[in-house]
Amino acid sequence: MFNKKIIIGSRGSDLALWQANHVKDRLTQAGFDCSITIIKTQGDKIQHLSFDKLEGKGFFTKELEEALLAGSIDLAVHSHKDLPTTSPEKLCIAAVSERENPSEILLIDKNAVDEKQVWNLKKNARVGTSSARRKTQLCAYRNDLNISDLRGNVPTRIQKLRDGQYDAIMLAAAGVERLQINLDEFIVEKLDPKIFVPAPAQGVLALQTREDNIELIEALQFLHQKEVATKINIERKVLNLFDGGCQLPLGVYCEKGFDAEENTIYKVWVSKAADANKAPIYSYYEKTETEQFAQEIVAHLNAIKPCKIFITRNLQAHHLFSSSLMAQGFEVHGISLITFNTIAMKNMPQTDWIFFSSKHAVENFFKQKPIIAHQKFGAIGKSTADAIRKFGKRAEFIGQSTDTKTIGKQFAARAGSASVLFPIAKGSLRSVQSQFIKKEQTIDINVYETIEHNDAQLPAADILIFTSPSNVNAFFKENKVETHHQIIAMGGATEAELRKHGVRKCTLPNSFDDLGILQAVYKIATN
Repeated sequence: MFNKKIIIGSRGSDLALWQANHVKDRLTQAGFDCSITIIKTQGDKIQHLSFDKLEGKGFFTKELEEALLAGSIDLAVHSHKDLPTTSPEKLCIAAVSERENPSEILLIDKNAVDEKQVWNLKKNARVGTSSARRKTQLCAYRNDLNISDLRGNVPTRIQKLRDGQYDAIMLAAAGVERLQINLDEFIVEKLDPKIFVPAPAQGVLALQTREDNIELIEALQFLHQKEVATKINIERKVLNLFDGGCQLPLGVYCEKGFDAEENTIYKVWVSKAADANKAPIYSYYEKTETEQFAQEIVAHLNAIKPCKIFITRNLQAHHLFSSSLMAQGFEVHGISLITFNTIAMKNMPQTDWIFFSSKHAVENFFKQKPIIAHQKFGAIGKSTADAIRKFGKRAEFIGQSTDTKTIGKQFAARAGSASVLFPIAKGSLRSVQSQFIKKEQTIDINVYETIEHNDAQLPAADILIFTSPSNVNAFFKENKVETHHQIIAMGGATEAELRKHGVRKCTLPNSFDDLGILQAVYKIATN
């Protein structure tokens, strides 16, 4: 039993003291005698510069580490994401905490809300953050935003938003939740860490001490979360291999899951930009074991090579897909091989839910100005949910798979016994509807028809991206897949249509949106 008094070192911010007191309380409950010493760091002293202007690494941790080495404190409590990935000689991480919410949140002034825009934030809004990683991802999704530096502790940052210095600010969810700050006066957008990738080890506390303090290290093991350590070690190893600190525009997030055979699988999402002013690369990885996983991720990211892309849809300026690829030097062309004709709705049945399986269904439905009362909305994926938002509505169900049958089962479970209207294309495959046991629950209404055409001049490409079965059929009327082509199919139905034309090997995105397609492109566009 470690029977000496444990002196805990901490920064003096509200959040840092919460973290130190959280550890102190756990240790006190276990019978240890503890006290807290406040130490100011470089990051606390210099408030007028953004993080990328501060020199070196560890500007929130260096002084605490020096106090450990000098013996004036026994234990330092850090936000793990602030720590350099290489510990100073004679120091070690004795334990890591449970992981709080790793997500980012966007706090929005209620006067800056526009529900038709991504994250419900008005166009050209001023957003506060001093993180290069956050800046690159914010601009990737919304290049109209004006990003301004924001420093200070969490309450100070929120007060600056309250004072009208910003339209919105971005914070780590864990810090706000730990401080139990009332946010009722703002609109709070919680961002999925698989979409807006957080800093490595975000939401985790690191307990640092001297390597030779064996008794204390052993005493701290009841606090150590081994599974959390396994996942954040992958995240931080990626950061380490890029020789990066807090100012590197790198997000890495790892989850543990299971594959179809119930084998353990580690899933990693990465966002990496060359600098704060460049668009990020978005990539996704899976592996059943952690050994060499980070090294393989970094090797793949370093091997990504720009090439020629063709996608069967018309490109739109400033969209995540085209802007991200073009910023990395890819040549991107897009031509839709199909057109759409609206089918007039004579009578719209009144149901509990309205489910959309494509953004085209959304557009051809709402352009007819239907009378909407209390209905809830469901979407096949994020892109379709975004299309719903543009008409001032929000999807309460968003599919999270590229298998439409899986989405159908999940939505059927969510809908329960409620009635559902499906605005669809004429001749739709009805993959979602077929998952409902009670067929009388679902009502189809044709809102558009697809017309294939084959008169487009298709550019040369290395990667072909097919966005629908109809586009596949239109392509093969006048074209063929060559041996050098790599193929991406948007979902199982599109892959099945490609197989009918002799294509046996396809890459499927992880989601029905720009991000999923981007991750698929970066997966196969290597040396």
